[in-house]
Amino acid sequence: MSLNPDILHKARVKAEQRLLNLMNGNGHWEGQLSSSALAAAVACAALYQVDPSAHQEQLTRGFDWLGAVQNDDGGWGDTPESKSNLSTTMLVWSAFAPFSEHYSSVMKKAEAWIITYTGSIDAIPLTKSILKIYGNDKTFSAPILAMCALSGRLGPDPECWKLVPQLPLEAAILPQSVFKFMQLPVVSYAIPALIAIGLLRHRRGRSTPILGILRDTITGRLLDTLIYLQPENGGFLEATPLTAFVTLALAGAGVKNHFVIDNAVTFLLDSQRDDGSWPIDTDLATWISTLSIKVLEEDRSTLTIEQKSQLRQWLLDQQHSTLHPFTDTAPGGWAWTHWPGAVPDADDTAGALLALKYIGNDNIEDCEAAKRGITWLLDIQNRDGGIPTFCKGWGTLPFDRSCADLSGHVLRAFLTWQDKMDAKLKKQMNKSIERLISYILQQQHIDGYWLPLWFGNQWADNKANPLYGTVQVIFGLQHRRLNNDTKVQSALKKSYTYLKSQQNDDGGWGAHYKVNSSIEETALAISALASDASGECLEKGAAWLLNANNNKILASSPIGLYFASLWYDDKAYPAVFTAQALRRLHFSVEQDKSLLI
Repeated sequence: MSLNPDILHKARVKAEQRLLNLMNGNGHWEGQLSSSALAAAVACAALYQVDPSAHQEQLTRGFDWLGAVQNDDGGWGDTPESKSNLSTTMLVWSAFAPFSEHYSSVMKKAEAWIITYTGSIDAIPLTKSILKIYGNDKTFSAPILAMCALSGRLGPDPECWKLVPQLPLEAAILPQSVFKFMQLPVVSYAIPALIAIGLLRHRRGRSTPILGILRDTITGRLLDTLIYLQPENGGFLEATPLTAFVTLALAGAGVKNHFVIDNAVTFLLDSQRDDGSWPIDTDLATWISTLSIKVLEEDRSTLTIEQKSQLRQWLLDQQHSTLHPFTDTAPGGWAWTHWPGAVPDADDTAGALLALKYIGNDNIEDCEAAKRGITWLLDIQNRDGGIPTFCKGWGTLPFDRSCADLSGHVLRAFLTWQDKMDAKLKKQMNKSIERLISYILQQQHIDGYWLPLWFGNQWADNKANPLYGTVQVIFGLQHRRLNNDTKVQSALKKSYTYLKSQQNDDGGWGAHYKVNSSIEETALAISALASDASGECLEKGAAWLLNANNNKILASSPIGLYFASLWYDDKAYPAVFTAQALRRLHFSVEQDKSLLI
């Protein structure tokens, strides 16, 4: 292989230092999520519904930012770098409704875009278009249409509310344990929206007499449930859109002077950025930190003893120690951030377990924390052998089903910790690992790729990102314990062939061939292929990445796929993935076999 080790060494050191420079003053990473037009629109609408005069300054800054980031075609995308989409554009259009005269040119362009997309700005075509996007999942279509109705975009009251799906808000008073049998039209994390949007639709849309009496009777209990679910800082899931939807729905339903709204408004005000925008979520501090730790400590140590000690304690402190009200899952998992609104999930739990193994002491405290995390993951493994995001058993809607990338991540964590567990747990892990591998192999496409759940590419066919999914599974299957598994090695060989076939002519990678190359996707492909370092493929890929690494700022791409298919990027992703790729490639060129864990 003709890659120059000295050049790679210098580039690796530069990339590692760039990543270290992103560590905050508290000794961990937090990244920075892109600003979101959708989040800004719903936040502005919520503040307007609660008290427009009290929030005039925040509304002006928010609307001015939205006007400034309107795409040339008149619509809005999920990030300022995203192409226009109907959901975001309709929400922004609805948020501007009380101020249409002041922002008339912005509104004319928006309406022209909507007409191009749906054929009309009349209520029926708009409603059908939104329902078509989300299908049976009402998690997002009901809030979007509710906000449109509140703003008058779907016609006058009460007729417009017939177009808004009535969510079964009465289900929220039932025990969480029965939800999986009810086939609810919303996902597990959206119970606050189920309550708030359901109550709004009930009060403004006139329920049938019997259901109306029932819903009026249980309203107090529903509001108590919201109090129980709301974290101390007011932000449901740390998410601006969800928190704002709950706020505007309750205010629109006439519940303005309430503890939940007061807390939610505080969260929204605290979350607004200096430029007037809002992110979709506070941050991904735990996720970014565990990614960074895995990069810097996977094969040889880069962090100082003091840094590792501080990060280790911070990670241990983030492990959830109580039953979670959103998902009814047991203690032991980790969420994507340390802020109180986050929910434990499989990807972050697997990431935390790996990070703890790399920087921990393998002492009793570490092993007990790992045991709790592993048990948490074992408990949510689905019957098909795969791993869902939040909890076992929901499975019918996108973010609650098993997925290959999370399963590969959990597999890697289990294989890494297995030797440190007691005999009983080790036996359980063995069975789980067999099921995980079986599930993963069954999910491999005939062409050699796997599809992810939480990541995509807005420019790709069907917005899918087979490159990201394939790489994450490869990381799990590359564990040295699977070196003698012929089925695994066959799947890996097929996946390597697939990745090489998807390289763009410029040497980089996108979601697949002919999708624009990005730093994140190119770096991920190189990381996965570094152990198979041969031929022109890696030379071309390394040249592309080295050129990008020379830039003062690494441009981030919206490949992240948030709740309800919202695109986001994070400024830390390019730094994390570039450092990982250059480390793996450099060590591979040096014939450092410790890379292959």
